[in-house]
Amino acid sequence: MAVQLMQEMWQGEISTVTIGAVKEEGGSRAYSIKIGGEQSLPCLFKEGAIPNKPEIAFEIWDIAPNDWPSELSKEYGHALNDPFLWAEKCVKEYKARSLCVRLQGAHPDSGDKGPGEEAAFIRQLLDKVNVPLIILGTGDDTKDNLLLPACSEAAKGERCLIGSAVQDNYKTIAVSLLADGHNIIAESPIDINIAKQLNILISDMGLPLERIVINPTIGALGYGLEYAYSIMERARLAALSGDKTVASPFVCFVGQEAWRAKEAKVEDSRQGVMWEVLTATALIQAGADLLVMRHPLAIEKVNKYIDKLCS
Repeated sequence: MAVQLMQEMWQGEISTVTIGAVKEEGGSRAYSIKIGGEQSLPCLFKEGAIPNKPEIAFEIWDIAPNDWPSELSKEYGHALNDPFLWAEKCVKEYKARSLCVRLQGAHPDSGDKGPGEEAAFIRQLLDKVNVPLIILGTGDDTKDNLLLPACSEAAKGERCLIGSAVQDNYKTIAVSLLADGHNIIAESPIDINIAKQLNILISDMGLPLERIVINPTIGALGYGLEYAYSIMERARLAALSGDKTVASPFVCFVGQEAWRAKEAKVEDSRQGVMWEVLTATALIQAGADLLVMRHPLAIEKVNKYIDKLCS
C-alpha cells in the first residue's frame, strides 16, 4: 500500500532580494544574483516554489588578515596583501559569483582608515571586478555610521548589499542606502523578536522590507549552531505563515564563525575545511539564502552540495 506524505501549504513567502545592477539598470555588474523567494520550508520542493538556489560569496578584506589560520591563509598566498589581487583571484581562478568585502582596515584598532579612503577603495574594487558586491563595515557602530554612508555613495547605482545595521545605528545607514539604491543587512543577536523589530524600524525609515536581508548571527558547528538553527527555523515558519516583517532572506557569515573554532585551527589538516563545509550545509537546511565563506575548497564542496540538492 502506497504511503501518502502530508504536504503543508503556506500562505506567505520570502521576499526576493536582487544583488548587483547590470548596465541596463544603471550599474556595471556583469549579472545580478537573486536570493529568497521561497514558498516552502528549506528542501521541501514539493510543498512550494523554491526559485533561487542558495548563493555563496567569497569573503575578502581591505587589509591582510592577521588572525586567519595557516590552513586558510596559504590558499591565497601573497594575494592577501593586495585586496584587488585577492578579489581578482577569487573571481578569475575560483569563479566567485559574488564577493563580500569586509572593511576591517577602518576599524579603530586595525588601521582606522577614514570614510573617504574606504570609499575610494570601493570605487576601485568595482572597477577591478564586475560581480555583485556585499560591503561590510567594521562592527564599530560609531565608525560604521560614518563609513557605510560614504561607501554607499561610492557604489551608488550598483545595488550592493551593505551592512550591518543594528538597533543602535540603523537610521543613518538606512537613509543612505535608500538614497543610493542598495539593500541592507539587518543584524540581530540570535533573537527573532529583535530581528522583527529591527525590520519594522528600518521599513519605517522608507526602505522597503523587500530590500532587507536578515543576519541572524549564527554559530559554527559545535559553537551554538543548534540555537541559531532553531531561531532561523522559527523565523521562517512565521514568515511562511504570513508575517511579512520577518519574511526576509538570511545571510550567514559561515567563514567568520567556522574558522575561529579551535577545531578549525588544527595545523596541517583539512579539518578546518570540513568545519566550514558542515556549518554551511547545516545552515542551508535551516534556510540560509546567502553564505559568506572563506576557503575555496569548502566553497567548492558546498556548491556541489547545493547543485545536487536542487537538481
